[in-house]
Amino acid sequence: MHPNSLPTLPEATVQQRLSEELPHWTLEGGWIRRKYRTSGWKASLILVNTIGHLAEVAWHHPDLSVTYAMVIVKLMTHSAKGITERDLALAKKIEEVIQWQPLTLDSNSLKSTLVERSLCLNVSPHLQWC
Repeated sequence: MHPNSLPTLPEATVQQRLSEELPHWTLEGGWIRRKYRTSGWKASLILVNTIGHLAEVAWHHPDLSVTYAMVIVKLMTHSAKGITERDLALAKKIEEVIQWQPLTLDSNSLKSTLVERSLCLNVSPHLQWC
């Protein structure tokens, strides 16, 4: 293990934490993984740029696969050769930001809507992605 690395988490711990804290994420092949479906290319690019910004701030970089209407995010700590708290923290921050919904005129509370694991986000009056 690299001297500055966090310890890896046991697979059972990762599975439990995903189930409790990140239910749309899965553990596959040593990575935690999340698939986001979008309305198309523009929404996929916005999603990738958002994730990229969060990753830069965290100094922890996921593997991303991008297609016309889908983005797949995979996280693992390479220096530790496994899943660490760092991976779960970035996954949580990605979910928090991506699922955030602005206040609407007919609502006094924030709303997050996830329909069939699709992403819907009203970024502005001129841009909506689902």
